[in-house]
Amino acid sequence: MRVNVAIIAHDNPKVMLDASIGSVLLEKSEIHQLFLVDNSSTDRLRKHYDALTTYIYPGKNLGFGAANNIAMRRSIDESVDYHLLVNPDIYFNQGTIRELLDFMDAHPDVGLVSPKVVYPNGTTQHLCKLIPTPADLIGRRFLGWGPFKQLTDRRNEFFELQFSGYEALMEVPILSGSFMLIRTSVLEKVGLFDERFFLYLEDFDLCRRIGEVSRTVFYPYTSVVHEYEKGSYFNRRLFGHHIVSAIKYFSKWGWLFDRKRRKTNQACLAKLQSHTATEDRVSAENTCKRAGTAAAADRESLFCRAN
Repeated sequence: MRVNVAIIAHDNPKVMLDASIGSVLLEKSEIHQLFLVDNSSTDRLRKHYDALTTYIYPGKNLGFGAANNIAMRRSIDESVDYHLLVNPDIYFNQGTIRELLDFMDAHPDVGLVSPKVVYPNGTTQHLCKLIPTPADLIGRRFLGWGPFKQLTDRRNEFFELQFSGYEALMEVPILSGSFMLIRTSVLEKVGLFDERFFLYLEDFDLCRRIGEVSRTVFYPYTSVVHEYEKGSYFNRRLFGHHIVSAIKYFSKWGWLFDRKRRKTNQACLAKLQSHTATEDRVSAENTCKRAGTAAAADRESLFCRAN
């Protein structure tokens, strides 16, 4: 049995869930069970999806982590190899799950993998991150405008690893909970989502724990579409959840003093920057070889030697 899939619903439009569930069902041969855990105010979705999914209605909104844990426990109990989290606003092409499963099968030291995530227009979402400091979260939330925007954008180049280009395999500390394929044997070691986080930052916390016992990898060779909305930027209630989760997160891992954060971030940046520099040199050398005229070759060779 290769993988169980969990989608957590909360009063989502049916057309959105149809796209997400439909994408998963394109790969039924790979899937043991598809869980739909419904955090909605009523069980109106039951009649639409009871026959297609293992429908679970807790009767109240448990929060993202606690709802996912219901399905994760089932995956562990059933000895399924992998557990996949899929946001209800994500959809993708057939073969996506199979490709990620094959990657995990070939790399037993990887505990978590996420694909490239794009907007509906094809633009890459920069969801790979370093382990955050309080300043990172405060700056992104409150200082991304006016005289602070340039400073915030510069910090995000590194915090979101934008400089990497998102075109190569990367081992990164934080991956997005919107689409996570996790090895269940690793979940048995590190535990499930910390249910003290009702919403937001529970994926950061889980990534950190997984990263302590295995590799957490960004896989760019397949992608999913995410109709991403920063809900906490527009909704006061969600903003409140974000603030409370941030306080819980830094109280757990450390506010100013977090040695693991510094060590992990420095190692990640050093590795990625070294890899980027190597790619630039190889690209320049290949350009030199392809130069069609002696003059062009001379110009390119100067660039190659300079790098």
